[in-house]
Amino acid sequence: MHKSFETIIQNLIGTTQKKALCDIDITSQFIPKEKSSKSIARNLNAAFLIRLSGETHPLFNDASTYLDTHEKQASWQDTVDYFDKMQALIKTEVQEKKEAHFQTALETLSKNPSLENSWKFFFPQASGILENQKEKIVALREKRKVTITKLHDKPVQDVAKEILFTSNILLTLPPASKNIEDLGFSPTLTQQLKEVAKEKQKYWYDHPIQMGVEIEKNEAIYGLVGLNESIEYEKKQGTMPQDAKINCLLSVSVTHDGLTKIAKEYLEGELQKVTNINNLNIFVITESDANEIIQTLLKPAASAFDITGVEDISEIFGVDGEYGRHYSLLKAIAPLWQVLIDQEIQATFKFDLDQIFPQEELVAQSGMSAFEHFKTPLWGAKGLDSDNHPIELGMIAGALVNQSDIDKGLFTPDVTFPKTKATGSQYIFYSALPQALSTQAEMMLRYEEHGAYDGKTNCIQRIHVTGGTNGIRIESLRKHRPFTPTFIGRAEDQAYILSVLFSKQKENLRYLHKDGLIMRHDKYAFAGESIQAAHLGKMVGDYVRILYFSYYVHALPWQSEQTKSTIDPFTGSFVSEIPFTVVALRMALETASYFAQEEAEEGEAFLKLGVQRISETIATLHDTPDYLTKRFEEEKNAWDCYYDILDALEKGDETTRTLKEKAKILMENFQIKQ
Repeated sequence: MHKSFETIIQNLIGTTQKKALCDIDITSQFIPKEKSSKSIARNLNAAFLIRLSGETHPLFNDASTYLDTHEKQASWQDTVDYFDKMQALIKTEVQEKKEAHFQTALETLSKNPSLENSWKFFFPQASGILENQKEKIVALREKRKVTITKLHDKPVQDVAKEILFTSNILLTLPPASKNIEDLGFSPTLTQQLKEVAKEKQKYWYDHPIQMGVEIEKNEAIYGLVGLNESIEYEKKQGTMPQDAKINCLLSVSVTHDGLTKIAKEYLEGELQKVTNINNLNIFVITESDANEIIQTLLKPAASAFDITGVEDISEIFGVDGEYGRHYSLLKAIAPLWQVLIDQEIQATFKFDLDQIFPQEELVAQSGMSAFEHFKTPLWGAKGLDSDNHPIELGMIAGALVNQSDIDKGLFTPDVTFPKTKATGSQYIFYSALPQALSTQAEMMLRYEEHGAYDGKTNCIQRIHVTGGTNGIRIESLRKHRPFTPTFIGRAEDQAYILSVLFSKQKENLRYLHKDGLIMRHDKYAFAGESIQAAHLGKMVGDYVRILYFSYYVHALPWQSEQTKSTIDPFTGSFVSEIPFTVVALRMALETASYFAQEEAEEGEAFLKLGVQRISETIATLHDTPDYLTKRFEEEKNAWDCYYDILDALEKGDETTRTLKEKAKILMENFQIKQ
C-alpha cells in the first residue's frame, strides 16, 4: 500500500497514542477477546481499518491475524473476503492514480491532516463550500444560465387533456410485528400473502408501503388523495373545467415476486376505504402488465413493420428491479399513450406519492396555482447554455419544501447547509454540502422581471432534480429518447439525463427550472415506520450508487471529464476517481459509528447487508470488463427499437387501428375500479 495513504488512514482512525481525526476511536473498538456475534462484527470492521493503516500501527499484526483467523470460519468468511477484496481494490486505485492534482492532494493530507484536506482528497466537491457559500451559489447559477432563443409555440393549455401524471408505488410485506391473519384482507388475499411471505426478498427500496399499514399512513392513498384535492382546488379557482379528470398512471414495484399478482386487488381494497377520489382516472401497471403491453402491442407492431430487436424490450420495459427500470417506463409510457390511446397527451409529469401541491401557498407566494405553472412557454423552449451550445428545455423540474418548513415560506430549501461539525464517514463523503449548494443555486432561484434571471429572455437549466416534481414533453422524449439504465438503483432521476447529456441532435436535451413549481414533501409525517425499516438498505444503496455512477460515466459515448464537469457539484459528487476506496472507508466508518453509539445490533446488520450488496457490485463492475458499456449499448438499442415501433405506428394503417383497440382494452383492465 502507498505509504502516504497508510499515514492518512492512521491519522483518520487514530492509534493507541494518537487521537482519531474522524472522532471515532477505532482502536478501542478492537477487542479480540470478546466473542459475541456483534463483537466479532465490530472487531472485523476495526481490524480492516487498522490493517489499512499499515505496519506502523501498533495493532497491525493483531488485526491481520484476527482477519486471517476468521476467514476460516464459515459464518464470517464472506465478510473477511469482502475486506480482503476491498483492500486490494484500494491499493490498485491509489497506486494507479498518477495525475498531479491527485498526488498533491494525497501528500497534502498525509502531512497536514484536516477536514478540508480530507475533502480535497476523498471528496473534492465539498471543498471550499462552507467558507464560500454565496460565491459558489452565484457561480453555479451562472454555469446553469440559459439564454432563450425561441419560446415554445404550443405551450400546455389544458393540463387535464395534455399531461399524463405518473408515480410509482413500492410495495412490500407487512411488518414482522403484525399477523397477516389480523390485517382484515379477504381470505384469498390473506392466503396469497402468507405464501408470498415464504419467498426470499428480491429487491430493496427506500421506504416501501408495508401491506396492512393503517390507511392514514399509506403513502399511495396519501398521494392520490392529495392530487385529487389539488384538482378540486384548480376547479374552484376556475383554472380547470368542472368536469375534467386527470389520468394518473401508477407503476407498482414489489420486493417479492409474488406480490405482483395481488398488488392491484390490494390497492383497490385500500382505495375503497377512501371516498370522493373523483377527479382521477387511476391506472396501475405491474411487471406482468408491462409484459402484456409487450406481447399484445409491441411485438405485433414490430412484426407488422419489420422492426428487429423487440425481444430485448422486455429487459428494459418493466417496473420490478432497480429504480431505473420503473423510472424509464413511467416516462416512456406517455408516447405510447399518445400514439395508441389519446393523441391530445403532450407531456408527462411524475410526482412522488409522499408529495402534494400546497395550493394556497402556491397561489399566495408564487402567484400561480400548481397547474398554471405547467403552462409556461419556457417548457420546450430553445436556448444557448453558458458555453453557447444550443439546448432544448424539453424537460421541466420543480422543487420541494419540507412539511415542517412550509410555515417559513414556500421557497424554504428542503436541504440546507449543515450547521454541525463533520464527523465519522463525513470526512470521506459529505453529499449534504454539494446538495445544499445545488438546492440553493438551482432549485430556489426565483425569476424576477428586472433581475439577472427574468424567466423570459433567460432562465437556468437544472441538473439536480428530484424523483418527483419533474416532467418531459413527448416530442422531446421521442426525439432524444432518454432513459435510466436498469442497473441504476438509486438517483434514477439524476441518471436519466446522463443517457443523452450530449447527443447527435442539434440541441442537447435539458431540464427547465420552473420557479414556483414546488411540492410539499410529507414523508416523515406519515411514513416514519417504513422509512425506519428501510434505512439500512437506503444507506447501502447510496454506496452502490457511488460505484455505479463512477463507472457509468465511463460507459457513456463521450468524454467522462466533459460529463463530470457538467453534472458537478451534486450529481457529480457521486462520480469518484477512487470509488472503491471511498465506499470501503465510508461504510467502515459508518459501521464503526453504530458501535461507538452502542447500537451494536444495527452495526452488525449494517455490515452484513453492506458486505452482501457491495460484494455483488464488485463482481458486476470490477470483475466483468466493459460490463456497463455493453449494457448501456444494449439498453439504448432496445429503447431505440421501442421508439421506432411508436414512430411506425403513428402512420395510422390497419395495424395501428387494430392495436389501438387492443390498447384501449388493456388500459381498461389496468384501470382501478372506484
